[in-house]
Amino acid sequence: MRYYLRRAEITGTVCTYVNGAYQYGEIMKEIKVAAAVICGTKGGKKAVFSTARGYGAYKGKWEFPGGKIEAGETPEEALVREIREELDVRIEVGELIDTAEYDYPDFHLTMFCYICSITDGEIVLREASDAEWLTADALYSVDWLPADLGIIEKIRTRLITGGYHEKSD
Repeated sequence: MRYYLRRAEITGTVCTYVNGAYQYGEIMKEIKVAAAVICGTKGGKKAVFSTARGYGAYKGKWEFPGGKIEAGETPEEALVREIREELDVRIEVGELIDTAEYDYPDFHLTMFCYICSITDGEIVLREASDAEWLTADALYSVDWLPADLGIIEKIRTRLITGGYHEKSD
């Protein structure tokens, strides 16, 4: 397991020398997750699927579905497993569109974000409290988790320019 220093250069120790001064930071646990940017349409417009967390400290905040990468799994394998568990559908994992890095209060998150499409099944929410297909003009209408917010503009641009292949509704 790797650890990160908060508010200091990453050196593997709790003390760093930056700009002529010593800085001390907390050691942070790293969590790696994979997120599915599931493409589809809503009202004839390109859209992506998002969910509102149904549990925990960030309950009600919006995110792209997915979850933790287990030991021995690739991000793509984790994503297929997590989406089956969370949404009861099978997906095809496509292009890696971004890797988001974010420091939450208790951990450093590395999130691998992939374009995905549903290949089998109808979505059933097993963990989320709500879900929406969001078009480019609606992406900022929900309260995103900070890590997910970091990739929204890239996704919005691709929705507008047609950079996704989607399953029609």
